[in-house]
Amino acid sequence: MAPCVASMSCTVLLITIICTLSFVLSVASATTTAEGGTRPFKRVYAFGDSFTDTGNTQNAEGPSGFGHVSNSPYGTTFFNHSTNRYSDGRLVIDFVAEALSLPYLPPYRHSKGNDTFGVNFAVAGSTAINHLFFVKHNLSLDITPQSIQTQMIWFNRYLESQECQESNCKDFDDTLFWFGEIGVNDYAYTLGSSVSDDTIRKLAVSTVSEALQTLLEKGAKYLVVQGLPLSGCLTLSMYLAPPDDRDDIGCVKSVNNQSYHHNLVLQAKLQEFRKQYPQAVIVYADYFNAYRTVMKNPSKYGFKETFNVCCGSGEPPYNFTVFATCGTPNATVCANPSQYINWDGVHLTEAMYKVISSMFLQGNFTQPPFNCLLGKKKRVG
Repeated sequence: MAPCVASMSCTVLLITIICTLSFVLSVASATTTAEGGTRPFKRVYAFGDSFTDTGNTQNAEGPSGFGHVSNSPYGTTFFNHSTNRYSDGRLVIDFVAEALSLPYLPPYRHSKGNDTFGVNFAVAGSTAINHLFFVKHNLSLDITPQSIQTQMIWFNRYLESQECQESNCKDFDDTLFWFGEIGVNDYAYTLGSSVSDDTIRKLAVSTVSEALQTLLEKGAKYLVVQGLPLSGCLTLSMYLAPPDDRDDIGCVKSVNNQSYHHNLVLQAKLQEFRKQYPQAVIVYADYFNAYRTVMKNPSKYGFKETFNVCCGSGEPPYNFTVFATCGTPNATVCANPSQYINWDGVHLTEAMYKVISSMFLQGNFTQPPFNCLLGKKKRVG
């Protein structure tokens, strides 16, 4: 075996080997959840943006360009009606809940007391950077003022409502914290402005890191942190970018470069946290490369349409226009959403979320493997 070049990759490789061996030793009991065994976690707390939001946003509250999430055909593939999820059905976090034998997470704003097994604080349109930053730079055209800091405020209020202070939140030993991707909106909101990608990258990773460190200081022991997806493959990116801005898989090169470099900085920060909090299992979910793997061979995963949206309006090749998005009267919906990657131009179909979640939970797109996290939870109890 060739010597490791980067210390971070060596450390992750070593952790992966140890986790794999540990998991093999406990695999019989650690994977019995789906077969009726005990749940590995009692609850899940989720954070993020519209890729993870299970209902904190409704029509009048969501991103201005996609303000019809409460309308049909959102949700019709699985729920048969809109649940204010930005998809035709389930999201990655829903498949995570299923895999852990837990109910779907209720949105914080509308939990109605059914929060026994966790709460979802993710909100569509959310940024990593505080909203005031965008106001200061005259970039507050979107009507969504929430950021990851807002979600942490909600989380702290929730803990207070449960009479759970830092000193007695022992249930964190049985809690999985899931950080869905957040940061795509930060780059999108500064498109065409004088604010540099480097500035957004630095501030976004910093604010997300602060939120993660807050959880770790409170006693969080099991965290999954998603990187940014292959944002340049979203239909909106393709629609807006000039035709000569393309990469080797036909997506927008400049946007994918944003996500790629953002993820590198985020991963480096997570590695710092692993050293600082050795008692915690901090998993990086590689959304970028999971998505890229699908794009390189879509038919392998059952997809026929990679850029054309299932729900929208407009001329080929995208069936998309920002003036009549999914849920508006002029929008149409495809007959077979499971054959499409893009649902409405910015968000993905349930079929794509299912593939991605499988890559996270059973595949090779988490570092260390998600099975490592389950194995340690089983051993520690």
